[in-house]
Amino acid sequence: MERQETAILIATVVLIVIVVLLIFLFLIFQKRKNSLLLQQKEAEKKYERAIAETQIEIREETLRNISWELHDNIGQLLTLAKIQVNVAHGDPKKMAEATETITKSLTELRSLSKVINPDVIKSLSLTEAISLETERFNRLQFIDASFTYNTEIRKMDDKVEIIIFRILQEFFSNTVKHSKASKLHVNVHYDAHKLVIKAKDDGVGFNIKNKNKQRGIGLCNMQSRAKLIGASIDLNSQKGEGTSIIISYHYKK
Repeated sequence: MERQETAILIATVVLIVIVVLLIFLFLIFQKRKNSLLLQQKEAEKKYERAIAETQIEIREETLRNISWELHDNIGQLLTLAKIQVNVAHGDPKKMAEATETITKSLTELRSLSKVINPDVIKSLSLTEAISLETERFNRLQFIDASFTYNTEIRKMDDKVEIIIFRILQEFFSNTVKHSKASKLHVNVHYDAHKLVIKAKDDGVGFNIKNKNKQRGIGLCNMQSRAKLIGASIDLNSQKGEGTSIIISYHYKK
């Protein structure tokens, strides 16, 4: 009888220990689960903030470009047309020059309207946005820009495309402002598993290890944005050999 009671007592204690252990493990699991969910929510909030900031930056960059084109490009063309019209009053043969200048101004305005219209911008694919950017460089004679891409275009998340485009904008801005390059080439290649974008200029280049503060901030911005979407960036530059960037993004399943 005593043995039976002892066995029951031991079984009860073991059962209690197991129950306590299970409760303890469950609480740990719940705590970790809640922690992971909290981290996930924080990551999502950070991602959404980054997307919003990137959209604002793209909008500001677009507005700066529009302001520049209106003032320094279209404004100058219209001023020239006005002068040519005044000259043509005394020499009607000169009217053809004024007409040509006005026609060019209208062409520039139509090109600019594509960028101004928010509905057009929202509907653009990544390749279309890059194409418009390189066309603008050529139109304004900032740099001789060329753009190639393959036809196998895979639909990606709009937010991912926004981030990638902003990374490229940062690279383009450095090329136009600092590189003293005459040529810029961009290639976009989609394959079954990933997107690879290569951009290269023929500028003066720089020593990456001894990059200045502004370039350092720009590179950090590009890398932090790439990290948000799980992309990788490979930036290379040497003095006298230009600068290149390779952006690789593996599609999400």
